[in-house]
Amino acid sequence: MSLHLETDVLIIGGGLAGCWAAVAAARAGAEVVLADKGYCGTSGVTATAGPNHWWVPPDPEKRAQAVRDRDARAFGLADPRWMARIIDTTWRVLPTLADYYRHSVTAGGVPHYQSLRGPEYLRALRRYAETLGVRILDHSPALELLLHVDGSVAGARGLRRQGEGGDWTVRAAGVVVATGGCAFLSKLLGSRTNTGDGHLMAAEAGARLSGMEFSTYHTVAERHSTQTRSASYAFADYFDADGRQIDTGGSPDVTVPLARALLAGPVYATLARMPADLRAILPQIQPAILLPFQRQGIDPFTQRFPITLHGEGTVRGTGGLRLVDDDCQTDVPGLYAAGDAATRELIAGATSGGGAQNSAWAVSSGTWSGQAAARLARAQGRRAHQGVEAAGGAGLRPDAGALKDAAALTRHLTDGVRAEMLPYDKILFRRGPVLAQSLATLDSLWRDARDRLAPGSDPTARVRAREAAALVACARWTTATALARGETRGLHRREDAPSLSPDLAHRLLSGGLDTVWVRADDPTQRSPAQRSPTQRSPAQRSPAQRSPAQRSPAQRSPAQRSNVA
Repeated sequence: MSLHLETDVLIIGGGLAGCWAAVAAARAGAEVVLADKGYCGTSGVTATAGPNHWWVPPDPEKRAQAVRDRDARAFGLADPRWMARIIDTTWRVLPTLADYYRHSVTAGGVPHYQSLRGPEYLRALRRYAETLGVRILDHSPALELLLHVDGSVAGARGLRRQGEGGDWTVRAAGVVVATGGCAFLSKLLGSRTNTGDGHLMAAEAGARLSGMEFSTYHTVAERHSTQTRSASYAFADYFDADGRQIDTGGSPDVTVPLARALLAGPVYATLARMPADLRAILPQIQPAILLPFQRQGIDPFTQRFPITLHGEGTVRGTGGLRLVDDDCQTDVPGLYAAGDAATRELIAGATSGGGAQNSAWAVSSGTWSGQAAARLARAQGRRAHQGVEAAGGAGLRPDAGALKDAAALTRHLTDGVRAEMLPYDKILFRRGPVLAQSLATLDSLWRDARDRLAPGSDPTARVRAREAAALVACARWTTATALARGETRGLHRREDAPSLSPDLAHRLLSGGLDTVWVRADDPTQRSPAQRSPTQRSPAQRSPAQRSPAQRSPAQRSPAQRSNVA
C-alpha cells in the first residue's frame, strides 16, 4: 500500500544530524517527516559510540584559541568562521536535550553535557523529536528525490520495509539530506546503512561534492571484530608475527605504520599500558569495547591479540555534499545537507573531524539546516499543486533494459567497489597509475549500473540495487579527486607525490554521473550563468546537457521514464 504525505520539511536519515535537524525544524514551527533507512534511535555510527563534542565555554579568547589550534591542523582548507559558528551553536543547543537524557554530573555538580552514551543519546533524540510532533518513518529508505520544473527540490520517494509495505512519497517545501557518509561496506560498526545514497540522490538533482579525496581514515580493531572505538588503542603496543615490536613513530596516528606492517603479515597488539583506573571504568565509557575479547576468552591487558584496520571512507573523512551558504544548502534550491552527508572541510580541512568535531558538526549543521528548511516552508508555502519529476536513475531505471539476474549484478558492483576502495595499497598509499586504473574499472561498473541494473520487486533487492549504484558513484568521485590532487595533504597521501603543492592549496569539487569531473573550487562562481553545464542545476541546463536521470519524463526514453508525482 502506497503512502502519500505532504509536509513542510522532510529529513532523510535518522542518525545524529538527522534527528537534530528534525528537532530544529519542529521547534521552528514546521511540520516534519523523518524517513530513516533503519530504526531511528539505533541506526548509524553514533548509536554504537560514546560521542564527545567540541565543547568550549563562551570565553572569547578560549574560543579563538580553539579555532586557531584546529585551523593549524587543517592544511589550509578550513574556514575559522565556520569553526566559531559550530562551537557557539553546540554550546547553546546540546543542553536542550537535558529533559530526555540523564547527563552525568561532575564532582562539583555541573552536568557533563559534552560526552554522551551513544545508544542513550540517539534514543533521547528520538523522544525529543516525537515530543515535538515529528512523524518518523522507520525502515523506510529513500530512493530518489523529486524536483519541481525549476530545479528546486519537491520531496522524495522511497519504500517501506515493514508493516503494510509499499512505496512512500513525501512532498515537502524543504528537504534535509542526513544520510551519513559512505564507508564502502568496510564492516565498520554501525555503517551498514552508510552507502552514499544521499550523495547520489543529491548529485542526480544537480548538487556538487567537495573534499571526496579525504576518505582514507582507518581505525584499529581486533581482527575479528567490527568494534571500532579506538580510544583504548592510545595505550597499545604492536608486534609482528615474530614478536618484534613495531615502531609507530610516536605519533597518535598509527595508521600508516600499521598498514605497512599488515601488508607484510599479521599484526598483534596488547593494551598492557592502560592505567588500572581507566581499565576499571572502561565498560562505562565504552560499554561494547571489551565484548569481542570476552567472547574469545582474550584478556587484552595481558595477552596479545590480532588487529586489523577498518576503513571509514567519508564517515570520518571530510568529503561530502558542497554547501553554498550558512544554512547548509546544496547547489539544489531547497535541498540541505547535514552531518557526514555534507563536506566537513569547512571545519576540518584536509584532516579528519572524527570524534568531538564531527559530533559538534552534526548538532550544528542539523540545527542550521532544519531551521532553514522550516523558514523556507514558511516563506514559500507548500507547492503540492505543482507537478514534479523523479530524479533517480542508476539502480532504478536502467537505460538499456534490465538483466534477469539483478542480484548477481548488484553483487558484482558492490564487490567491485570494495576491491578498489578497501585494500590498503590502493586507498592509503595512493599512486597515480593505480588510481587511474581504479577509475577506469569504476567507470565500467557505473556503465553496468546505469544501463542494466534494475531494482526488481522485492524490497530488499530494490534497496540493494540503489545502494550498489550509490557505492559506485561515491567511489568514482573519491578516486577522481584523489587522482586530481597530485600531492600529499592531510588524509590524502600520494606515494608518487609526497609533498604539499602550493598550486593545490584549495578545495576540489567533483560531480557528474555519466562523466565524472573534478575542478578547483572558485567561491566567486556561484551564479547559474557562471557555472558550466555540469555545475548547473537540472533546470538551468538544456535537455541535451542533462543526464537521463535529470531529464524531464518527456525527454527520457520509455525505459528512463517514471510516473510524475
